[in-house]
Amino acid sequence: MHLVYPAVLAALLFCTGIYGVLARRNAILVLMSVELMLNAVNLNLVAFDVWLSRTAEEKLHSGQALTLFTIAIAAAEIGIGLAIVLAVYRGRGTSDIDRLRDTAEGHESDGPDGDGSDSDAADSDGTEPPAAKKAEATA
Repeated sequence: MHLVYPAVLAALLFCTGIYGVLARRNAILVLMSVELMLNAVNLNLVAFDVWLSRTAEEKLHSGQALTLFTIAIAAAEIGIGLAIVLAVYRGRGTSDIDRLRDTAEGHESDGPDGDGSDSDAADSDGTEPPAAKKAEATA
């Protein structure tokens, strides 16, 4: 088998992953696209390892070792990424990346009085807001 076939397939997978990262709005689909890009890199690592081991007649297989390392890193990344997405979804009710970006940059609507102050903040005399008192009473 020629080296061109896995290289072209890896390039197509990587381009599909880039499209998914740039075009998708759902955080889980973005994570899947990142995994697709990592798998394209793994395919290249294994293909070039086989090709170099044939030409240099070495049996080191460093490309396959790097592939196993990349798979372990990808598993950790997807575990942490899904945990973050689930925590954000539970807190905000959406996993839409554009909405999360807007709330992080402060583009959300101001409070009812329009001055932008937080209604849950402590009063000027240091007393707790009513919501905090209610949470303490139920605990």
